Amino acid sequence: MTAGLRIVHCFRAPVGGVFRHVRDLAVAQAAAGHQVGFICDSTTGGALEDRYFDAISDSLALGVTRMPIGRNIGPGDIAAGWRTYRLVKKLRPDVLHGHGAKGGALARVFGSALRVSRFRVARLYSPHGGVLHFDPATVKGRTLFALERALARVSDRILFVSDFERRTFAARIGAGRTPAEVIYNGVRPEEFEPVVPAPDAADFLYIGEMRALKGTDIFIDALDRASKALARPLTAIMVGSGETQAYAEQVARLGLGNRVKLLPPMPARQAFALARFVVVPSRAEAMPYIVLEALAAGRPMIAAAVGGIPEIFDPSSPALVAPEVGSVAMAMEAAIRDEAAHAALMPDAADMQARFGVATMAARVEDAYRQALAA
Repeated sequence: MTAGLRIVHCFRAPVGGVFRHVRDLAVAQAAAGHQVGFICDSTTGGALEDRYFDAISDSLALGVTRMPIGRNIGPGDIAAGWRTYRLVKKLRPDVLHGHGAKGGALARVFGSALRVSRFRVARLYSPHGGVLHFDPATVKGRTLFALERALARVSDRILFVSDFERRTFAARIGAGRTPAEVIYNGVRPEEFEPVVPAPDAADFLYIGEMRALKGTDIFIDALDRASKALARPLTAIMVGSGETQAYAEQVARLGLGNRVKLLPPMPARQAFALARFVVVPSRAEAMPYIVLEALAAGRPMIAAAVGGIPEIFDPSSPALVAPEVGSVAMAMEAAIRDEAAHAALMPDAADMQARFGVATMAARVEDAYRQALAA
């Protein structure tokens, strides 16, 4: 029998897709006989995230350590780094797996420090988009990419969640000599149970962080434009946190206040029942879980053809749109005009389960850990 591993996942914010990814990995890894722990930020997340931590606490034999870890590089990183080093030295992990730019830096820097002290530890990194969204023409972008190139030299393996992410990393940072592979995000078996919309469901659902990168403004403007094209008042539910006040003001300015509800974060499957179609109008993505979750639940959707999203759909699918108002509005209009035809554009359910199941993801990640340790 293969020996269990001591695995510590380092990531900054316990919210969104990255948090979802490490939660699912942790549960699957614990079920496979490994001991797992988390290091993450203490200043982000709310009641929903607290419930997520509680739900997986039995799977985290190495516990959860939360400390202030800022989004941007700053003096606070020194204190976070020192605490991280002391903790990982105490935990003596076999694997340090960093997620996102900050988590990746902590795992690789302090994993390397442990290696100097003759600890046997594998240093893995999953970018999850993160730093890759920065503009290489800016000073900040060039600085962050230079740091990524330096950290790549002390990485044992880089795991990408889409081929788009792998290609972007190679173009902006360099392929280098570090072994790398693409391992798609996976969803749990129970998430492939269909979700049926409520009788009073709205037309469209936006779910996720409310910010420009996610195309929140595009969704609102497209809803308004599609309503005018169809000469009927389309309705929408918007679920998430972030710059909610700014988008509430946009809704009011367009006179959509009685047709658009902004709701706080909730479990995705609960939100899926609130509308007939899901819309993901992001300007940039890596491999968004919300797309996988919606399709697994049998919900028809409209998604921006960015990041790894075209790797889920047929790349020529009419369900894929440009992340701009006109394209999203036209797709909304077409979906309302013929709901059955739009639903037929969605990927095959059996293929989705084979390619994007959590068991496949966890098995391939464990293989990557063992290859890194063997090397």
